[in-house]
Amino acid sequence: MAPPILKRYLLAIGRYKWVIPTGLVLGVGASGMVVSKPDPPTQYTIQATLVGNAPPTVFSATGVEVRQPITSYTPDSLLNDEILQETAKAAGLDTKKLAKSIEITLTAGSEGPPKKGEPAGAPSRIQLDYKDTDQGRAKQVIELIVTRIIEQSEKNNKARLQLIIDSLNLRLPKVKRDLAAAERALESYDRTEGPALFAAQNGSLVGQIQQSDNQKRQMQLELQGIAAELASLQQRLGLSPTQAYVSSALSADPIVADLRAQIYQLESQRAIAAKNLRAEHPTMIDLKQRLEALDTQLRKRANEVLSGGGFAKPFRAANIRQDSNLDPERQRMALRIVELTTTKERLERQYQSLVQLEQESRQRLTQIPNKQLARTRLEDQLQLKKALHDQMQAKLVDAKTAEAETVSSLSIGAVNQLPVLPTPPKNIPLMMAIGGLVGLILGGGIVFLLDTMEGTFYTEEDLREALKQQEVPLLGVLPMVQLWDPRLGSILTALDSPYLEYYERFRSTLRRVEGGVPRMVLVTSTASSEGKSVTAYNLAIAAARAGKRTLLIEADLRSPSIGYYVGVEADVNSQEDALRYYGQLSECIRIAPLAENLYIAPSVGPQRQSSAILESNEMRRLLEDARGRFDFVVVDTPSLSRCNDALLLEPYTDGLILVTRPGITQSSMLNEAINEFMDSEQTRLLGAVINGVDMQIPQSSPEQMPGIEDMPFPKPEEVSITTHN
Repeated sequence: MAPPILKRYLLAIGRYKWVIPTGLVLGVGASGMVVSKPDPPTQYTIQATLVGNAPPTVFSATGVEVRQPITSYTPDSLLNDEILQETAKAAGLDTKKLAKSIEITLTAGSEGPPKKGEPAGAPSRIQLDYKDTDQGRAKQVIELIVTRIIEQSEKNNKARLQLIIDSLNLRLPKVKRDLAAAERALESYDRTEGPALFAAQNGSLVGQIQQSDNQKRQMQLELQGIAAELASLQQRLGLSPTQAYVSSALSADPIVADLRAQIYQLESQRAIAAKNLRAEHPTMIDLKQRLEALDTQLRKRANEVLSGGGFAKPFRAANIRQDSNLDPERQRMALRIVELTTTKERLERQYQSLVQLEQESRQRLTQIPNKQLARTRLEDQLQLKKALHDQMQAKLVDAKTAEAETVSSLSIGAVNQLPVLPTPPKNIPLMMAIGGLVGLILGGGIVFLLDTMEGTFYTEEDLREALKQQEVPLLGVLPMVQLWDPRLGSILTALDSPYLEYYERFRSTLRRVEGGVPRMVLVTSTASSEGKSVTAYNLAIAAARAGKRTLLIEADLRSPSIGYYVGVEADVNSQEDALRYYGQLSECIRIAPLAENLYIAPSVGPQRQSSAILESNEMRRLLEDARGRFDFVVVDTPSLSRCNDALLLEPYTDGLILVTRPGITQSSMLNEAINEFMDSEQTRLLGAVINGVDMQIPQSSPEQMPGIEDMPFPKPEEVSITTHN
């Protein structure tokens, strides 16, 4: 048995049998045209070699840098459009033809080891080969090309040198400005921070801090002595510094002393008069008024003394008469307290000033390392700017020196003419055979390509693999029915039909599907001519012969009935009123004379509103009644490529059977239909069958088949038979 791929390829050759002879003819014709062509004219090859070139004297490093090394050349950089156009114009040639005739090869030199910086095997020679039918023109062209390549190399070196000089001249002003800015920054920093750095370096700042510490210690000792003396005087006098100041001030004022004396005198008079006179007496009243007047004057004068006349800080006395009554010794002690308090406040302020100055000095001392680091950074920047400036100046001088040393990087090594090779004679039989073989191979490849692009399953193996990939159960493989008598079609009406065994196997497999034995199945296909009606009829006949009361419903309302294959004629009047036809079961369901236990519900013929009839209550009642009255029901529906009638009736059945056929079934339509069934929860796909498979089947003699004259239906010449699925 041939492999599936070979079988498929042989089928493709049968479909495209014209491709391979055509390829053979084209191959032989093409080789004949090649053989018939005259021999090409003699080609003369001139070879030129370019090697690296260096100036005789070198005084600058830039002159060596700008010289393009031979290792950096490429065929495109050597032979640019400008050189080609100039050479073609001088030699009178076409530019494109000239470019095709020149071959450039970069080869490694054999003399000595590689130079420093160059890898082993680096190209050190450039070889140019030019072919032309004119020997003199070939030499002229190669000389022109080599000369222009050398001139172009010298121009490139000069251009690179000029680019370096222009770049230095462009960058040098900015470098000079940066250098001047760095110098000004260092100078400005020295003016502002230089004294502090100098003071830190000569030790004067540290001396200031030490001197400040000594002064602070002396002031602390002095403040301690003043505090001890002040505490002793306050303890003996019993006055605070403020009270001592007030008492000394009031006691030293003569007006306050005079007013106090007058008050004491009047109080003495009042005390003497009070012994003989009552308070209401005019003398007592007069003394009281005089005392109040003197007291008011005393308070007024005390406020004047304590306020300082508007030039000193005012003080308030708690008891003027008591505070102004100090003897000279106590008054001296009060003045000493005031003096010591003033001295203490002065020393404390000086001490705080020394503390602040010392903190500032210490802070400046801690900032000295940062200032030194900042100055060092400015010095480094200045040195970098100066070094860059000096390098660029030296580079500019070196580049200007290299202007006199710039030459081409290439020079001519040799120009030779290669020997002319003789043209071998043509082997005409071999070339024709090769052309024919190439044509056959090309034709076979085109056949395979056309078969691949067609997208049709042509072998049983392809269909099996496609169904396996989609996880669709294979219910049966049905043979291609060989027609001995075209009038009988492909229905298994003969009792000893050799095809019955395959449909029996199909029916038994159907009984073992997952989910229980189906009693009502729907048969459809993806496209026309796949044999779904033949499969439905033969499945019903096989079930009927197995003793099952079987009903076949022709639900294809887009084609006429084919019930005459089993002796059932369609009702002529049913086409006019299809709903009434399906509503009366006695008229709709009929016995098939040529098959025992088989009943047929023939189609009413083509209907304009077939979908509405299939969705009607009459059709639904027909299906429900058929499920109850028959053991097995087969519903034949149109193909899915024509309409969706099968999907309308599938919910009333136990599942759907998909019929496929090699050479008819398209891969895209099959995958689309299976994916639609798998994605739908309402549609149950029982499986698929492969119909029309070429098998070796023993043939029955024509004498065993019933004759046309014995069949109870019109003869074929009286009936217009339409091709069915």
